[in-house]
Amino acid sequence: MDLILLFKAVILGIVEGLTEFLPVSSTGHLILVGDLLHFNDEKGKLFEVVIQVGAILAVCWEYRVKIAAVIGGLPAQPEARRFATNLIIAFLPLAVLGLLFGNVIKATLFKPVPVALAFIIGAFVIIWAERRKHRIRILEVDDVLPLDALKLGFAQAFALIPGTSRSGATIIGGLLFGLSRKAATEFSFFLAIPTLIVASVYDLYKHRDLLDNADLPMFGAGFIAAFISAFIAVRALLRYISRHDFIAFAGYRIVFGLVVLVTAYAGMVQWTNA
Repeated sequence: MDLILLFKAVILGIVEGLTEFLPVSSTGHLILVGDLLHFNDEKGKLFEVVIQVGAILAVCWEYRVKIAAVIGGLPAQPEARRFATNLIIAFLPLAVLGLLFGNVIKATLFKPVPVALAFIIGAFVIIWAERRKHRIRILEVDDVLPLDALKLGFAQAFALIPGTSRSGATIIGGLLFGLSRKAATEFSFFLAIPTLIVASVYDLYKHRDLLDNADLPMFGAGFIAAFISAFIAVRALLRYISRHDFIAFAGYRIVFGLVVLVTAYAGMVQWTNA
């Protein structure tokens, strides 16, 4: 058993879990940290899929009562059907645009410097959105209407640009469209479930030739690390937004992006795809 590889797996699992549901871009962090750890080859990309599943299951566990109620209520409860329909509607823009442009985006933007620029630009979008006067018309996630779901779906689609943040795009879009901070955040959590499950299944199928039983310890370590850290991050974020806005995350994004740009252009870090 390669202990160094296991260590890298745990680090990347923690990074995935902590960043997947915060408005800081898990994809961006994984690209950068994977680059630093020299774990960004094809096997590394497959590993990212596995730890993403761990993060998804953390949300499923946190909201297991709500999810069970929706699934159980689909045959007879209009509220459950509307909730499920909203998730399907919100999922479609990212799915369609991802199929059309995903390969082009991965070929051109999945590199440290474009990610860093997306971090910084996204930060100023967050600041702008938070400084606007909020007109809240939707307090709870169950009050989201199909048209709202479609708008949130197009907001989420901006996350095709690495460094943007899927959760951040959805949450900030929700604030702009009249959702409360709590409703926008919870909708981003629920929308992550079909979005990330479909993406993970597709990527696992596409890279199935790379699956190897010898990698099970590495995958298992990363999976568990992602599950635990994501569970902690989701609960912490829900507590945080009850008293704070997202400006602090914008500050983090700016600092993180500038560090990457400075180290790249000063030659302090040899980013492989800078």
